Amino acid sequence: MKSHDPLIRAKKFQIEDARRRLGQIDTMIADFERMAGDLDRDIAAEEERSGQSDPRHFAYPPLALAARTRRDNLRRSAEDLKVQQEEARAALAAAEAELARVEAAGEMERAVRLEGPARRSAPRHIDTARF
Repeated sequence: MKSHDPLIRAKKFQIEDARRRLGQIDTMIADFERMAGDLDRDIAAEEERSGQSDPRHFAYPPLALAARTRRDNLRRSAEDLKVQQEEARAALAAAEAELARVEAAGEMERAVRLEGPARRSAPRHIDTARF
């Protein structure tokens, strides 16, 4: 199995890297959604304070308008990250499957190596009746 050890280590590193990347994306999505929720509350408070809830109205508060734009940008970014999240999940699954394949190949190679000397040292049965 020595020949597969570096490959196995590399695959395990890929898996850890994919998990780390997925965790970072998950955190960013949660942060963006939290910030968008905070902005929703700020918008509602500003609209209530001004008595104007129509963003097209000339008296709509500029602070609420800016917060709406920022919130919408955060939501778009979160949606974009969800696509990356799915790609990262697929990459993680592929790396795990590849590791399992490499480990299985290493086990098979080890079994063949252990079985090889046993076959060579086992006495062969010679059919003497034919002679």
